[in-house]
Amino acid sequence: MPQPPRQPPRPMFTTTADALVIVDFSPRGRTNPRGRKNARTPGPYRRLLTTPGARAFTVGNLLARLPMGMFSVSAILMIAGARGSYALAGAVTATGLAATAVLAPWTARLVDRHGQARIAVPATVFAALGSLALLLCVRFGAPAWTLFVSYAATATTPNLGGMSRARWAHLLDGDEQLLHVANSFEQAVDEACFMTGPVLAALLCGALFPEAGTLAGVVLLVTGVLVFAAQRSTEPPVRGRATSPAPFRAPGFPPLFAVCLAMGAVFGSMEVVTIAFADAQGHRSAAGLVLALQAAGSCAAGLVYGATRRTGSTEDRYVWCVAAMTALLTLPLLAAALTGSLLVLAAALLVAGMATAPTMVTGMTLVQRRTPPGRLNEGLTLAVTGLLGGIACGSAAGGWTVEHVSAVAGYGVPVTAAAAALMIALVSAGSSNRFA
Repeated sequence: MPQPPRQPPRPMFTTTADALVIVDFSPRGRTNPRGRKNARTPGPYRRLLTTPGARAFTVGNLLARLPMGMFSVSAILMIAGARGSYALAGAVTATGLAATAVLAPWTARLVDRHGQARIAVPATVFAALGSLALLLCVRFGAPAWTLFVSYAATATTPNLGGMSRARWAHLLDGDEQLLHVANSFEQAVDEACFMTGPVLAALLCGALFPEAGTLAGVVLLVTGVLVFAAQRSTEPPVRGRATSPAPFRAPGFPPLFAVCLAMGAVFGSMEVVTIAFADAQGHRSAAGLVLALQAAGSCAAGLVYGATRRTGSTEDRYVWCVAAMTALLTLPLLAAALTGSLLVLAAALLVAGMATAPTMVTGMTLVQRRTPPGRLNEGLTLAVTGLLGGIACGSAAGGWTVEHVSAVAGYGVPVTAAAAALMIALVSAGSSNRFA
């Protein structure tokens, strides 16, 4: 016969001496009116990764993006070890950076026009062949010009971070809060890859053989892109030839590109100056670890920023984030000038890095909003191209300052670049408010 519905256990009352004791046997946690425990609300990143198809393309993207922090370090170690010239190694990697700045927007435009899978796979295979050609040329003592040509061929590598962000924008269309979480997650992934990639490359090249870092990077890149491209259900739809204007003609996009240039100068100069400062202290081998702490601070801040609820407009948050980055970048300068201690500098870089990810997350959100329809990959790649161009300029400016003034004075270069970014952001925000 049917049983009556089970009632939740009731409290039991008893007395001891002059005290009343109440014993509650009901389950702990929140309960609904029927006495059943409510499920715990999932966190923002758990909700993000439970989006249908998200985990599959994220795994492939992680595999493919890890080598982005490996290739340049691997190439430098491989070339310098075989040819005995850091100048040649630096020139080869600089050539690859310049080629990427030129070709990346064109590759992204093809991705927007023909789809991620159709363009990313052959472009990645061509870039992988370039890396393998570089490996063989170094291994068998080919002329120096072949190294430049081989490494320049790797510039066809698609912007994997941009393609991943484009997928999130497609999947989360209309959910601004969760898209903010997705952008924060992607920025944290960038920081994690550029934090672990150089360490992994140095470990492989040192423990195995000089070409091991490049070879492992090629395997990870091709495997990751194949896994990523195979997830067709989450790929943004192809819109064919875009009728909308190029991103550079979109209102508000050029100032964002200018800020990316200035921020790239921050990153490029900070790397060169920190290596020089560690070398001056007699601990050049520790420079990588010190720089990794800056990336770690940025990664942690990016995850926290994504989990917090946003207030105010994105434009206002962007200005505040750039201002915070400028202020915090004075800490490494003060640490180097007042203490001369590498440990104090490392702590200062850890704190200074905490403003980087929120600034990048907010900036990429604005890039997505201001990029015309059908050109999202191109717009995101142009932002990355601005960062690459700034890194090249910042490296040159930081190196000149270190050589002609001092390593301590070199920390003024990233502060100056950040201040320039703040001025551009303030002027852009003022123009937007005036014409709003």
